[in-house]
Amino acid sequence: MKKIIILVAAFLCTVALHAKGDLNIFSVDNSKGKITSDTIAKALNANGFTVDLVSKMNTPFKKQFKQTDFKIFTLMTVHDNKYSKELILKYPKSGALTPMGVGIYQKMGDNTLHVSVLTADAQKKILGINTKILDHIQTDMTKALNIALPNAKQTTSEDSLKDAHNLVTTYELDLDGEDWEDAKDEFEMNLEESFKPYGFVTASTLDLSFLDDRMDNVYDFYDTYSICKLKVIYTVAKSRPEAAAFAPCTTMVYKKKGEDKIVVGFPSVYNWLSSARVKDKAAKKELLKAQHDFEAILKDVTE
Repeated sequence: MKKIIILVAAFLCTVALHAKGDLNIFSVDNSKGKITSDTIAKALNANGFTVDLVSKMNTPFKKQFKQTDFKIFTLMTVHDNKYSKELILKYPKSGALTPMGVGIYQKMGDNTLHVSVLTADAQKKILGINTKILDHIQTDMTKALNIALPNAKQTTSEDSLKDAHNLVTTYELDLDGEDWEDAKDEFEMNLEESFKPYGFVTASTLDLSFLDDRMDNVYDFYDTYSICKLKVIYTVAKSRPEAAAFAPCTTMVYKKKGEDKIVVGFPSVYNWLSSARVKDKAAKKELLKAQHDFEAILKDVTE
C-alpha cells in the first residue's frame, strides 16, 4: 500500500457549463412544529428509502459553540432501496454519494422548515457520469418528500458558482500483491484512528455489499463512512444552511474483483463552495482546511 495516485482529470468541475442550481429545496410551513426530523425519516423509510443516519446537530452546536441559530438542524443520509444498488453495481465511484445527504433546517424565529437535497444533474456532474438511474432516485425522493412535507413548495437553488476544481478527491492504493483483506483491515483501522486529531468524527459506517447479492460478483468489499467535522458544519450553516445536503461527507473505500488496488475517495469541499454558493470568508476557510486535512489523513495512513 505504498503507491498513491491522485485521480483528478476524470472529475474536473464543469460548473461553468452548468446553467441551473444544484440543490432541490423543499419549504413548508411548520408553525405548529408537527414536522420533525423523525417524521421525515419515518416517511422516507415508508416510501422507498432506508434512512441510514439521523444526526440532530443542535445539541452538539450548543455544547461546543454555546449557541445555535436553528430550531431544527439535522443531517440525514439515505439510500434508495430500488436504485442505489443498480448505481453502485454499474458506477463504482457513485459510492461518493451513496448514501446521499438530506439537510433539514428551520431557523429560530422562522415558521418555515426547509429540506435540501442534491439534484440528479448535480450528482451526475460530481460523479462524472450520465445515467437515468440518478433521475429515478430524484423522482423517488421528490415523491417521498412530498408525502413527508404536505403542501411544500419546491424550488431549485441559485446557479452554482463558476470555478474549476476536482469534485471527487480519489486515491488508488496499489496493493503490490498484498492480501487485500489484511490491507483493508489495516487501512480502515488507521483511517478511523486518524480522524480524531483533525476534528473529524465518523457518524456512521455502511457496508454496501448488503444492497444486493450481485455485489459479491463485482467487489471484494465496498464500505462507506459518513464523516463530520462539527466546526465546518456550524460555520457554513450560519450563511448557507442548504449546504447540509453535503454533510456528513461520504468516504468510499472499495476493491473491485480482479484488481490489485483499493480505491478511496470523497466529494471535495469545492462542491459545497460551488453548489451552495459559499462566499463567507470564515466558512470558506473552514472548508478549505477540511479538504487539506482530509487529504493529509489519507496520505498519512497509506505511508
